[in-house]
This record gives sequence, structure tokens and C-alpha cells, in this order.
Amino acid sequence: MERASTSRGAIAGLVAGGVALAVGELVAGVGRTRRAPVIAVGDLVIEHVPRAVKDFAIDTFGTADKVALLVGIYAVISLAAAGLGMAAVRRAWIGVAGIGLFGAVGVYAAARVAGAGVAEVVAPIAGAAAGAGALVLLVRPWLAEAPSEDRRRFLQVAGAAIGVAVIGASIGRFLQARVSAAASRLAVVLPRPARPAPAIPAGADLGIDGLSPFVTPNGDFYRIDVNLIVPQVPTDGWTLRVAGRVDRQLMLSYDDLLRRPMVEEDITLACVSNEVGGRLVGTARWLGTPLLPLLEEAGIDPAVDQVVGRAVDGFTVGLPLAALRDGRPALVAVGMNGEPLPIRHGFPARLVVAGLYGYVSATKWLQEIELTSFADFDPYWIRRGWAAEAPIKTASRIDTPRGLQRVAAGTVPVAGVAWAPPHGIERVELQIDDGAWQPCELATAVADTTWRQWQFRWEDASPGRHQLTVRATDGTGATQTGDRAAPFPDGATGWHSLAVIVE
Repeated sequence: MERASTSRGAIAGLVAGGVALAVGELVAGVGRTRRAPVIAVGDLVIEHVPRAVKDFAIDTFGTADKVALLVGIYAVISLAAAGLGMAAVRRAWIGVAGIGLFGAVGVYAAARVAGAGVAEVVAPIAGAAAGAGALVLLVRPWLAEAPSEDRRRFLQVAGAAIGVAVIGASIGRFLQARVSAAASRLAVVLPRPARPAPAIPAGADLGIDGLSPFVTPNGDFYRIDVNLIVPQVPTDGWTLRVAGRVDRQLMLSYDDLLRRPMVEEDITLACVSNEVGGRLVGTARWLGTPLLPLLEEAGIDPAVDQVVGRAVDGFTVGLPLAALRDGRPALVAVGMNGEPLPIRHGFPARLVVAGLYGYVSATKWLQEIELTSFADFDPYWIRRGWAAEAPIKTASRIDTPRGLQRVAAGTVPVAGVAWAPPHGIERVELQIDDGAWQPCELATAVADTTWRQWQFRWEDASPGRHQLTVRATDGTGATQTGDRAAPFPDGATGWHSLAVIVE
């Protein structure tokens, strides 16, 4: 009987937890942000998680780090709910108090959501109340000291509670889905660029199996940001504000933005969290209006040295004004690889600046550009210890063969990519074991702002385990350092090296 009580208590806790989450989803669905309590809590975790944990998550899960976090949150909630249910069998107040504590955390997290209204704050309260009520109903037989209570009644109450949870969650998700930018994006007709980019020459892509294509498809382009759910920003009602230390503020609607002169630029973007040999880098053809003329139209105060981009969720990045004055491409982008920006990559507008890591340049879901100074404002990641200025470091990567791949003896094709925007790649060299550095064949250069493919024919590869190492030299003649450094605080360094097995 004791074991049965414990098992039913765990089930009761899990069911009550499900009811709490579902009711929270339902109430949040009528709010302005439509952000469920569990998402608000997840955002709070992302905001306050130690840097070492963040780095571990990206290294381990890559672009699936947000999914991993959600799975972890739901796992913690499930374990806690089961434990509270077992405790509530003997003392109901423990279960009720525990659910109330979770509700309080939800209220705190919801209150910190940018643009949150009453519904978002009420949602975790309503969820906690519903969950506590369900828990009391489910454990009442043991509270009444009636251990012989018919199991059928327990199953009936649990089934009804599960039904409420499923219906509530479904309606909540439906209400939340009403705010979608998909239809708005489908209605966009991008303007023809006043200055289109030249066609990408055939020699820019070597077409080798296993080698990253020169242009990264939108669906494969890496996504790293601080949002558990992708912001949905329809073009209707969206405006871009240029403010701060300017002569006059500018307010642009989406149509206003599209009417500005548009150019195309091929630019490689890289995440500062990218490890040596990592995949958090990609190249796309961006369509947008040049950023510097827009700022000059607003009038730039002489004291300005930082340009801050603000996203709709309050996220901020800051880049040096000097970077916009050295001739590198810098856009308020509206298109990516011939189509409107994908929602997950910043629709309706984002910043794209060649040669700077994304955390100091690539504001997605852009809504404001502020001209200020480094002395007066620290953006999101700078407040967390990352470097204020972060030019992309020269890097190179071996794509094929893969690490520990078994290859046939004889001639082995080795290929990869190298990047050093905005300086371009001048030379790539490969070292086999402890041998001399040997020059690689470079693909046709497209722009100094993009990566460049390379290949090497490894002839007479002998059986055994061999180490391949690559390094690149940029357009200024500087060769990337072999000194290994972690991404924090301004990007990883070191040569990419891997072992292959020749048979």
C-alpha cells in the first residue's frame, strides 16, 4: 500500500504540473507578448547563466542549445512535480507550497519580459492555482485516510485533469501562434538592388563532396541568439528608429526602408563562440541599404564612437563607428540569398557588418539604432565580460576528410574553407604530421568579405594514422596564429588539426 501511495503521489504531481503548465500557456496566449511562463523562465536562465555553462551548451549542442535548455527545464519541472506529489500524499501543504514557489518564479520571470502585460504576469499565478487544485483533488483519498479508495476514482480524476491540460495547452498554443510573421514575410516583394552583386563565378565553389558550399543555404545557416522562441515581427506597425546623439531622429516604416537605395553584398558571418574548426560560420548574399548613409542622414554627433543596435526583445549589440568608415560593407539587411530574411535570421530587418563577430554587429529583429559612446553604454554581452570590440580573426577549417575518417591509401583529397573578413584570404597551407607546410589550391576569390574554399591533393598517403593541420594567411600577409585560445573574450585562435586513418 505504501508503494502504491508513493506511485500515485508521483503521478498526481506530474498531472498537476501538466495542468499548471497548460493553464499558464492558456492565459499567456491572450497577452501582448504571448510568452508562456516556461519560456519566460527559460529566457531568465539564459540571461543569468554563467558564461562557462553557456559555452558548454554551445560546444555540446551547437545550434540546438535552446532545445536542450527547454528539455532540461521540462525535466526539472517533471522531477520536482513528481517529488511534490509524493510529499503531498502525507502533507498536502508541501505540494501546494512547492507549486506556489514555481509560480512565484514564473511571475518574476514574466515581469522581466520586454513588453509584457497583465496576462503574462497572471499566467503563472493562474497556472500555479490550477496545478495546486488538481494536486489536492488527486491526493485527497490519502489525506482523508482512505487508502482503500477505489483506484478507478483516482484514474477518473487524473484523466479529467490530463484532458484539461491537453485542451488548455492546445488553445494556448493556438493563441500564441496567432502572432506569426510568416504571412507578413510571404507578402514581401524585395526591391531590385541599385547595385547588384556580380554573379558568383563557377570557380568559387569546388564542388567537392563533404566541402561546405560557398553559399550557405538559409536553412543551414547557423543561428545563435538569446531567444528560446524566435521573435515574430510582422511588417505592419514595425518601425526602425535612429536615435541617440543625432541631429534629428529618423523613423522608418518597412516600406520606407525598402524604398531606400538597396545593394547586394556577399558576406561571411561568424559567431564569437565558434571553436577552432567549428561550424558557427556561414556565407550569404545579403540585400540591404547601406548603414552609414542612414546614420549620416540623421546627423552624427562628433562625440559618437559606438553604434548600438536594439532588437525587439531588448537585446543590444554595439559596434565601433570607425568600422563603418573604413569602406567595409555594412547593411540594414532585408534579404538573404534572394529571399526576404528568414524569420529565424531577423525578419523584417537586421544589421550585417563585414569583419565583426555577430555579438558586436549582427542585431536581428532590429527596431532601433542608437548613436552613443563606448563610455556611456555597454551592450548585452559586454556587460557579461566579452570584449567591446571584436574583429573576426583569421581562421581555416578542414571539412573533408572528417576526423578519424578511414580513407584508402594513395591519393587523398583534402579540402576546407578559410576566412578573414574584411581582408580576404591570400594563402592556405596544409601540414601532414610534422612535415613542412605545403601550399593548397585556392578557389576563385569572390570578395575579401567572404570565406574561400581550398583543396589539397595528398599523394602517396601511406597506411597508418596521420595528423592534418591547416593554417591561412589573410590579405594583409598576416598568418593566423597557432596559439590555442578559447572563444572568450574575443574569439578562438589556433590551427584546426585532425587525425585520419589511412588503410
